[in-house]
Amino acid sequence: MSCATCSGRVNLIEKFPEKRAELEAYIATLPIGADRERNRGLLIQCLHKAQEVFGYLPEEVQMFVAKPLNLHLSEVYGVVSFYSFFTDKPVGRYRISVCMGTACFVRGATKVLDEFKRYLTVSEGETTPDGKFTLGALRCVGACSLAPVVSVNGRVYGNVAPKKVADILEDCE
Repeated sequence: MSCATCSGRVNLIEKFPEKRAELEAYIATLPIGADRERNRGLLIQCLHKAQEVFGYLPEEVQMFVAKPLNLHLSEVYGVVSFYSFFTDKPVGRYRISVCMGTACFVRGATKVLDEFKRYLTVSEGETTPDGKFTLGALRCVGACSLAPVVSVNGRVYGNVAPKKVADILEDCE
């Protein structure tokens, strides 16, 4: 990870003081103490709030969360990089996730994912240049009877065939 201010990237903490204040107010409500182990137990909920506020968790937001919890940046980054819910990259307005669980995989989820890649001209895990779509895959959404399944910002589409991809994208307009 490189220094956000050194790389020329915009520092979200500085750019959005109202978001910083919202996250600070949230952190102030937590029972943070001198015990780092106890504080580590508050980390995931802090990261959830930070991602809700900023949309993603770049290094400067991770550092902002780490400081009051008295944690090292590496500890925070370890959690962010381990859990697939968290992202340190900006995401599109529409988060498209193709389920790759066993039932979906067997019923053609790979072809559906490939069709999304073709339409959006991005790879899995990437966001379109206009910031509109982020394409990803997930393990299971628990709707195996509807396999293959696609989720767009939490809305579930079932029995998705490659020919339905254009219609799903049109729903996002």
